[in-house]
Amino acid sequence: MPVINRIAAFAEDMAAWRQHLHRIPELGLDCPKTAAFVAERLRDFGVDEVHEGIARTGIVAIINGQGEGPTIGLRADMDALPMTEATGLPYASGHEGRMHACGHDGHTTMLLGAARYLAETRNFTGRVALIFQPAEEAGGGAQVMVDEGVMDRFGIAQVYALHNAPGVEAGSFYTTPGPIMAAVDTFHIHVKGRGGHGAMPHETRDPVIAACGIAQAIQTIVSRNHYALDDLVVSVTQIHTGTVDNVIPDTAYINGTVRTFAPHVQQMVMERMEAIVKGQALSYGVTAQLDYEIGYPATVNTPDNTTFAADVAREVAGADRVEAEAGREMGAEDFSYMLQVRPGSYLFLGQGDSAGLHHPEYDFNDAVAPVGASFFARLVERAQPIA
Repeated sequence: MPVINRIAAFAEDMAAWRQHLHRIPELGLDCPKTAAFVAERLRDFGVDEVHEGIARTGIVAIINGQGEGPTIGLRADMDALPMTEATGLPYASGHEGRMHACGHDGHTTMLLGAARYLAETRNFTGRVALIFQPAEEAGGGAQVMVDEGVMDRFGIAQVYALHNAPGVEAGSFYTTPGPIMAAVDTFHIHVKGRGGHGAMPHETRDPVIAACGIAQAIQTIVSRNHYALDDLVVSVTQIHTGTVDNVIPDTAYINGTVRTFAPHVQQMVMERMEAIVKGQALSYGVTAQLDYEIGYPATVNTPDNTTFAADVAREVAGADRVEAEAGREMGAEDFSYMLQVRPGSYLFLGQGDSAGLHHPEYDFNDAVAPVGASFFARLVERAQPIA
């Protein structure tokens, strides 16, 4: 079956909700305006329960089906990015330096669309828990919600989420069983030397040269220390040091990201990076401190749930528009915390031709919102059917 007719009938409403949310981007756990809009819509739809203030501004809403049964969780993220928008759209961000550049306004809208339909029809047993989560981009809002007990409090037995995918055919889906998104870690390296005049480097302990040496040596972790078939990314993304052309500075700062899937690879990277930083510092006569921050774990789809979700996606999009074993990606996602405690699956929904995620000209494609909402709705109806 294609997009559910009832959901298609309020597609214009969904576009209006999404564009309103696009105007009011909020960051991290602090999404009060977004949460207030979501809560108001949910109450308008007649959902049975609206629980606010979870993970500060998160929401869990409950819709009861017909008869006893389990609870299925559907999650959408709500937060934006600290970026300046460059779309020039009439509904562009009204908050300077903030932008919905990852489509979370669209994710929230798709779940609201599913909520409206499910609250009207209730063609399922048990319950559906609609999880509106802040702080996916930074702050680990999914972990905060899990730590605050949402899975046990609402008896959620399985959980699902969607993310839009620019550059992929609009309305198509892809996913993969097992690991689909990488674990993400961050490293900070603080180099301390002895500054001086640029014309007299022999009187200094140059942290600039040391920082360059450390950055180059870190790349050998990927090229020489890990098995080539184990996915791994180590990227130096920042080096900050110095002020003017004729002064060798005292300090330098190096920052970057590590992406892994396997814990033993992550452990190897930490050990090698510590050894490289110490060794390079010694060779350049400076000191260096490595601060390694373990971030979001890998997002690992439950195979059976992923097979089921892909089958539902075929009902909505057509068999030839669903890739069920698309392979894994090196991006990261804090939905991983929910999948650590409950079975479920994470899928991508094609957005069509557009600027990429986290780009200042990105905008969610409103035309695919009814597709995502239909997927969520059919997922519930298929997972918990009325006998």
